Amino acid sequence: MSGVTDIRLTPGDPAPEFTLPDADGSPVSLSSLRGQHVIVYFYPAAMTPGCTTQACDFRDNLASLQTSGYTVLGISPDAPAKLAEFRENDSLTFPLLSDPDLGVLKAYGAYGEKKLYGKTVTGVLRSTFVIDPDGKIVKAMYNVKATGHVAKLRRDLGLDSAPD
Repeated sequence: MSGVTDIRLTPGDPAPEFTLPDADGSPVSLSSLRGQHVIVYFYPAAMTPGCTTQACDFRDNLASLQTSGYTVLGISPDAPAKLAEFRENDSLTFPLLSDPDLGVLKAYGAYGEKKLYGKTVTGVLRSTFVIDPDGKIVKAMYNVKATGHVAKLRRDLGLDSAPD
């Protein structure tokens, strides 16, 4: 068994529960956000070009997402110390969570085989999930692009106006 998952969540599925440490080592639980709309996005590695682009895109749209009732969480396999450095370097203002054992990544189907520079590798699949206040998946987006993803997500959620 290679540790690759074939799980694919779809709208209506219960969002897998998790409690993970944030960049400061404090636990953040999905269950503590019940009653809110939550956007959970998975990214391969802090401080890499694509992940920085995506995180800054979420940062730049955060005020309007929050005004529309959405909480954003970013999850990667990085250790909390690296997440803290990423947060400071790029002025990220939403929680970054650490999943070094890949348990949450696999539960969401965000870890598996992907093409990287023409080769098949196993790793984090850049993925985004929108979870409703009852803890159900509203939207499951796999293998998203780092650039332009937040704009597409905003359109899909009916939040077309420009960021604040």
